[in-house]
Amino acid sequence: MNPQPVVFVQPQFSVATAQSNGWQTGLMDCCSDCGVCLCGIFCTLCLGCQVASDMNECCLCGGSVAMRTLYRTRYGIPGSICSDFCTTLWCSLCSLCQLKRDINRRKEMGIF
Repeated sequence: MNPQPVVFVQPQFSVATAQSNGWQTGLMDCCSDCGVCLCGIFCTLCLGCQVASDMNECCLCGGSVAMRTLYRTRYGIPGSICSDFCTTLWCSLCSLCQLKRDINRRKEMGIF
């Protein structure tokens, strides 16, 4: 009796991520969504809480470097923790508004 060869196929691990070329709007594109811009100017904490809520995170994390990095890596947006840090440090309001605009656009496209 000749034994039949047995072939084992190992399960493959893959991570499904949404493909993206970059941010849906630029850092300084505040006029592309005036509602988000006005909310950011007059109630920055409220906007930060909205972003955190959208991401299912703690309200205090909305405008943080960690939130921006999490979002960027989740959607395959090019960048680094260093660029996230610098953007959040020097352009914190613009950074937060960009994050919220991007979330809103991805919701509209059905990929959030």
